[in-house]
This record gives sequence, C-alpha cells and structure tokens, in this order.
Amino acid sequence: MPVWDDLVGQQKVTVQLVGAARDADALVTATAEDTAPPEASKMTHAWLFTGPPGSGRSTAARAFAAALQCVSPDRALGGVPGCGFCDGCHTSLVGTHADVQIVRTDLLSIGVKETRDLVRRAQMSPATGRWQVIVLEDADRLTEGAGNVILKAVEEPAPRTVWLLCAPSIEDVLPTIRSRCRLLTLRTPPVDAVADILVRRDGIEPTVAAAVARATQGHIGRAR
Repeated sequence: MPVWDDLVGQQKVTVQLVGAARDADALVTATAEDTAPPEASKMTHAWLFTGPPGSGRSTAARAFAAALQCVSPDRALGGVPGCGFCDGCHTSLVGTHADVQIVRTDLLSIGVKETRDLVRRAQMSPATGRWQVIVLEDADRLTEGAGNVILKAVEEPAPRTVWLLCAPSIEDVLPTIRSRCRLLTLRTPPVDAVADILVRRDGIEPTVAAAVARATQGHIGRAR
C-alpha cells in the first residue's frame, strides 16, 4: 500500500508532497550524474506541517520521509515515490531507517541539549539513504533556546538534509523558524473518509466504522 494512502482527506497536501518527492529524486539523480538540477523544483529543505489534533500531521511527515527514501524500481521509471513496500519506505515508516530520525516527546518541552544532538546529525551526509531526514513531531514544544539552535541549522542546511517540523498551528512555532519553512496545512478529515479507511485498511464493519468516525469527529487515531 503506498505511503500516501494513510493521508486521509488530505488530497491537496498529498499532491504537493508527491510533487516535491519527485523533484527531490531528480535533485539526487542530478547530483549523482553531475548534471544540472531542475530549474523550478518543488523540493525544499524545511517543511512545517500544521493542523488540528487527528488531522495526521505526523502521518504526513512520515509518509514524506518514506517517499524521500523510496528505492522502488517503479520510482526510477517515473512512478510515484512512496511505494510502501521497498526497504526505504518500510524502514522509514517503522522508525529503523539509518537516515530518518523521528523525534517525539511526552515532556512539556524540548531543550537545547536535544536539539544540538539533532543539529549535529543534520550536518552528516546520508549513510545509506538518499536524504538525511529529521522529523520533529512536537516542534511546538521547543524552548526559545532550542528553537534558536534549530534556526541556525535551517538557515544553513546541509545539501542532503531535510527538516520536517510538526505543530498544531503556525503560531506555535517561532516566527524566525516558520518563515524559513514551506507550510502545509492539514484539515480535520471528513467523517466519510475516516470511515472508509477503517473499512479498507482495518477491516472494520461499515456500520461500526461510520459510527466511530462520527463519534470521534474525524479524529483518525481515536476512531481506530
């Protein structure tokens, strides 16, 4: 199942990310072959995913990370990056890819020490994958000092490093950081779309899926 199938009710965001993943692939290929990169690339080094709880911010960031690392033969033939089956996609999604760092916390804040470790990692070239990807699921919990550490890395990115930041709203992120990120705004998925994915992916009986989708008001995690 392609990694994009998990982005429920987010067609506009999916189209943007697929286009960026394709251009990211073209950039890597151009570097490897020492040719000119695409002139108008949809890819950039820093992204900010925002949206209400249950909209799938982290899901979108993880799907994009997997697509950036996709090594499916179909991708090389012009297919959509993010097949969901290759080693690059699978290890990115389960959190074991050597070049995908997923950061989440149950604490109230993320401090300077943690972000300095991330910045050091971000300066490294990919070990086995196509990109060095940092997924920060709780960017809204960065302290001011930690945010300033991240800012320097985002201002002066390594050539093959991508930052994927997630927060409930754009106001939850330091203005200096969000101004350097490409913003993607997710919405609460429609109830019908949540019910559909529960039936197709999880095998839930349709009437039960519809009931829980309504009861949770489109919150995918709670519905499941």
